[in-house]
Amino acid sequence: MTADQYLLKGIELLEKVRTTQAGNIQKAAQAMAASIAVGRAVHMFGSGHSVIPVLDMFPRYGSYVGFHPIMDARLQWQNVTGSGGAQELIWLERQEGYMEVVMRSHKHKLDSRDCMLLYSHSGMNAASIDLALIAKAQGLTVIAVTCGPNSAVNKPTHSSGKPLHAIADIVIDNCSPVEDAIISVDGMKGNVAASSTLTFIAITQALLAEVTTELGKQGKLPPRAFVSPNVADVPKDNNMQVFVDYDAWVESL
Repeated sequence: MTADQYLLKGIELLEKVRTTQAGNIQKAAQAMAASIAVGRAVHMFGSGHSVIPVLDMFPRYGSYVGFHPIMDARLQWQNVTGSGGAQELIWLERQEGYMEVVMRSHKHKLDSRDCMLLYSHSGMNAASIDLALIAKAQGLTVIAVTCGPNSAVNKPTHSSGKPLHAIADIVIDNCSPVEDAIISVDGMKGNVAASSTLTFIAITQALLAEVTTELGKQGKLPPRAFVSPNVADVPKDNNMQVFVDYDAWVESL
């Protein structure tokens, strides 16, 4: 059964992340915790399907203030074709200079004490590379979650001549194959069933767990987590307070 085959391959990929990337995850988590501990931010960005792990970090039940998603609707498809379509997104994320406009128009405040966490399976698109360069120029610690082997089979197209992993201070390999999809079906050109979302999400939640542990060691735990309303013993105003905390924190950046 190919469904079982996918799940088994997925387990293998997660085990590879666990056994080969633990040191990089810990290093990234320590840098992220250092930013949050002093009231600063872990900025996060991804385009296309790579926006999914950004959404899964915050706002997400089980997370807290300190993570700042950089979101742009034009870099997230809401349709297959036409307005908000994937075709337009794929073109836009490859255009150099667009992220400078996003950062300027949204008035995102970067500081050398911050981290920039970037997700890109290919590591070749201009959007993530431009943002990495912007962050590096302002002294941020840049963390890239990407597919390491991509750089071996694809030449950088960015004017810097660099893929994302060559710019980042810390690189976490998502351990997914270059093609991303991992199931071959007879008669079908190309594999099906993508894997990078699975590995991205696992790395994201592993980072969150490790960051929180680091903050606990430093006595810098946030006052509250964003918690599912299905948890009975959490105050009814808890999640509203998280949004209040977030707004005040963003203003302080």
